[in-house]
Amino acid sequence: MMPMAPATSPYQLGNNSVRRIMLMVLAGLLPGIAAYAWVFGAIILVQLAIASVFALAGEALMLKARGKPLGLFLGDGSALVTAWLVVLAFPPLAPWWLTAVGALFAIVIAKQLYGGLGQNPFNPAMIAFAACIVAFPALMSTWPPVDLKAGFGVQLQAVFGLLPRVDAMNGATPLDALKTALKLNEGNASVPSLLANAEVFGHFAGRGWEWITAGYLLGGLWLWWRGIIRWQAPAAFLIGLIAISGGLWLWQPDAYASPLFHVFSGGSLLCAFFIVTDPVSGCTTPRGQLIFGFAAGILAYLIRVFGGYPDGVAFAVLLLNICAPLIDRYSQPAIFGLKGAK
Repeated sequence: MMPMAPATSPYQLGNNSVRRIMLMVLAGLLPGIAAYAWVFGAIILVQLAIASVFALAGEALMLKARGKPLGLFLGDGSALVTAWLVVLAFPPLAPWWLTAVGALFAIVIAKQLYGGLGQNPFNPAMIAFAACIVAFPALMSTWPPVDLKAGFGVQLQAVFGLLPRVDAMNGATPLDALKTALKLNEGNASVPSLLANAEVFGHFAGRGWEWITAGYLLGGLWLWWRGIIRWQAPAAFLIGLIAISGGLWLWQPDAYASPLFHVFSGGSLLCAFFIVTDPVSGCTTPRGQLIFGFAAGILAYLIRVFGGYPDGVAFAVLLLNICAPLIDRYSQPAIFGLKGAK
């Protein structure tokens, strides 16, 4: 019998399993979730639990229908990552059934019907957000005010439909509030005056949202430091967002908010570190990730400022998901020995 090959080799195996990567991503989301709970209340933890249960249930049913082993795929953590991203994209006081529908749509329609993990061409969480905001625009566009003094019990009743949905518990995101104010006061109000006088705005972005997005930034930088994500897509997304918002802001500062406002508002930093870095629905080549991220940042700004939705992150990512295979094809590095070959 031939002796076994020695353990040492010219190759170094990484310690990156799907389960480990997904658990690291979940850990990276924790700073943003902690800030979210501090700003909007602990109801976000209930929403995370609801989404997680329905995502795992939907995954289990689809795996069983496809004849796949439940333990292997349910334990990889990918369904939980999708569920958490769905919750962080949805309003915190969304009805429980809306959170459940979003989680099930992301897992069943956007992931499993395409073949499961690694086969989905679109980001499942962004597909769920886009589908729900088109189907339920009123519920998906109303957010509780940051200064809402509602206890956990009241929030729990609101989520489970035991309280009427009153105006005091509904509001707009800072992005939507600024866009609406500019339309209502067209020609009579400037962005600096609106940001200084409206209670929904903080020091440089939305009040409370500055802390939430800072949590996403902290978690994202930690993932980059640990080698879970690469720097190309997040950096390019932020450069694209800052470039277009900064150009318009320098041109007409009374009509357009500063780049700092756009970076720390809405889902910008969540998208930069946790959405455009998706290795399945995004680009895989370093040059492709730069193109993908930069174009997503530009599109997100155009949709959020000139479109009809409160934030353009989801639709920008989905449009770029369509282009990802083409971008990868034309951004592949030259094969060694074939450079210059037709």
